Amino acid sequence: MEKNEVEKLKNRVPCAAVLARAGFAVDLKESTRRAVKYRRGDDIIIVIHDGKGWFDPLSDVKGDVFSLIQHLDGVDFVEALGAASGLVGFMPVEPAWTRLARDREPHASPLERWHTRRKPWRGSATWRYLRNERLLPEVVLRTTIHQDRLREGPYGSMWAAHVDDSGSVTGWEERGPDWRGFSTGGTKVLFRLGSTDAFRLCVTEAAIDAMSLAAFEGLREGSLYLSTGGGWSPTTEAAVRVLAERPGAQLVAATDDNPQGEAFADRLRAIAESADCDWLRLKPPAEDWNDAWKAKGLKDKERRGGRRGLPHARRPRQG
Repeated sequence: MEKNEVEKLKNRVPCAAVLARAGFAVDLKESTRRAVKYRRGDDIIIVIHDGKGWFDPLSDVKGDVFSLIQHLDGVDFVEALGAASGLVGFMPVEPAWTRLARDREPHASPLERWHTRRKPWRGSATWRYLRNERLLPEVVLRTTIHQDRLREGPYGSMWAAHVDDSGSVTGWEERGPDWRGFSTGGTKVLFRLGSTDAFRLCVTEAAIDAMSLAAFEGLREGSLYLSTGGGWSPTTEAAVRVLAERPGAQLVAATDDNPQGEAFADRLRAIAESADCDWLRLKPPAEDWNDAWKAKGLKDKERRGGRRGLPHARRPRQG
């Protein structure tokens, strides 16, 4: 097959078609429009570049549609070409994304754009989303706002700042009822909540999970609650290493209780070992810390409701 024919074939077969044929399904909760997560049991593949590229978050393998076929089927390049040819015209069902309005080509820096948005306030759309849907306690929200880590996003979404070692905003996680993503043009470093000079460093995969863990622990003194934003960029790893090298530091892998969370925990353990700091694996009692926090809130509510429903004790009548 000529080189131009190979390129045409590559453009005609999306990675999603290969994954659908192999029995993978989209994980809507963990997907964004730019990075769609596919699961098959414990196997995870992230599709990027408008369906033309992919990577395995649990290893270093990545590539195009042909390398994906080779990775899944264990075949050589020629056999991968044949398999791809058989998928021409097959278009799997794609998730119906609801994309919030945003600047397509932002000219301002992330820091400038950050400061154009308002901080959440009691009763605002973002406040209601975090309190009513995520069930985060008011004390955690007020502390996060006081530390300038939250902004009102469009349509009731939340912006949670990632900052560098100097405290400058480099980008933000975007979460809402119908949207999940990261700021256009921004850089993932770390979301940070708590004592900036803390020695106990709790690393989660999302800002909402970091706030949920802080709620569980009552904003434990001497702790810094961190989020990688669901990724593991070189800037994120460098920032974690700087924190782990603090004398007396303890690196707490508070990542999700799933294969991706375990892979991230292994990376954190490797960083702790290289920095010669203490390391601890802290698993949420559900898949992630916000799910666990919401489950706790529902149990507490049921318990309080049960006490209210008890009949009052009455003295026996005197005969």
